[in-house]
Formats: sequence, structure tokens, C-alpha cells
Amino acid sequence: MRITPLDIQQKQFPMKFRGFDVEEVYAFLEVIREEMEDLRRENASLKESVQRAENQIKEYKDIETTLRETLMTAQQMVEDYKTNAKKEAELTVKEAELRADSLIKQAQEKVIKIHEDIVDLKGIRTHFKEELKRMVEGHLKMIEFDKQREEEEGGMKGE
Repeated sequence: MRITPLDIQQKQFPMKFRGFDVEEVYAFLEVIREEMEDLRRENASLKESVQRAENQIKEYKDIETTLRETLMTAQQMVEDYKTNAKKEAELTVKEAELRADSLIKQAQEKVIKIHEDIVDLKGIRTHFKEELKRMVEGHLKMIEFDKQREEEEGGMKGE
């Protein structure tokens, strides 16, 4: 059973002779309820951040897939250009050699450009993953700090 801030706020305790101070119990429950509300808000915010990060990663993966397909298309174009150049070379050898060289050079430049784009995107993806990791670690440290502070405050109240 999950306890909500409302459950804490609405909790009633039976009265008994020589029991706890009712006002102190309800004041403590109010503090717990407020902390729980803060933690729920923070949790929702973190989930939203993770969702945005996952969406960005998906976008980067889609871009990478598109680039891979483009590279394959470019490589297929190079092969097609080579085949066409050989067929034309049978008709006029000299003319076909000049044209083939030009087409191969263009295709290779496209391949080089696509490779450069892939390297750039991989760098962006790596940077994004590192930033996401740092953000998650930072939030975890904040949660640990809050937990430690609560434990210290809890220890002080018990004294």
C-alpha cells in the first residue's frame, strides 16, 4: 500500500490515557506530509527529465540510422557509377575514364562527408550521455544529502 501525503494528513490516532502528545504527533505528521509532497514533486520532475533525455537519445539514434542509410545509398551510388562508367567505356574509352574519375571523386567526397557527420553525431551522443549521467548523479547526491540531513535531524530530535 502506498502512503500519500493526504493519508498522512488524515491519519487519526485513538486517545489513550498517558499516550503521546497529540499536537506533537500531528505536527510531526504534517512535516512528514510536506517532505513527502516535496519528494513526489522532485520525483515527477526527474521522471520528466529522463523522458526528455530518452526522447533526445531516440532522435539521435534516428539521425544515426538515417546517416547509415545515406552512407549505404552513397556506396551503392558509387558502385552504380562504376558500372555505368564501364559500360560507357566500351563505346568511348577515353571519355568514359574521365567521367568515371569525376563521379568516383564526387561519391568519395560524399562518403567522407557522411563519415565526418557520423563522427560528429557520435561525439554529440557521447557528450549527451555524459551530461545525462552527471545530471542523474547530481540528483542522486542531492537525495543522499537530504536523506543524511533527515537522519541527522531525526537523531537530534531523539536526544
